[in-house]
Amino acid sequence: MSKKVFNVLFLCTGNSARSIMAEALLNKLGAGRFNAFSAGSHPTGEVNPHTIERLEKEGVLVSNARSKSWDEFNQPESPELDLVITICDNVASEVRPIWKGQPITAHWGIPDPIGADENERRIEFAKTFVMLERRIQLLTSLNPDNFERMALQHEVREIGQTVKF
Repeated sequence: MSKKVFNVLFLCTGNSARSIMAEALLNKLGAGRFNAFSAGSHPTGEVNPHTIERLEKEGVLVSNARSKSWDEFNQPESPELDLVITICDNVASEVRPIWKGQPITAHWGIPDPIGADENERRIEFAKTFVMLERRIQLLTSLNPDNFERMALQHEVREIGQTVKF
């Protein structure tokens, strides 16, 4: 098994819900094999309270969660990225920065739970959590040592086609 720690950036437009959940989940489930980050093209500047509530309910650490711009990951001192995964359809269609490290990219489109009716919002956040958790479990089960770059890219992209509601 590789000793390499993979840097993964999850992107959404606002970086307040789905990408924050993905970052927290991968940091928990990645068992030191992954460093997860999240960012947004137009960050809201705050983490949605339902995101924090759901993560805490699931026992996932959220102490460092913050909404931030993807520009933070395009600086000279930024970590070199191995994977960049878009979580929302809007950011997937935007022109993104050129990242250091020529990372593998994938799109894992997941509906925005923030857009749900207030009565349904907690249910939608729970669904989003389950979908992300399953996809991240699949990601962490991959052994990157067994893949060449193109095969690994294919596998990561395929994960985005799984676990739909």
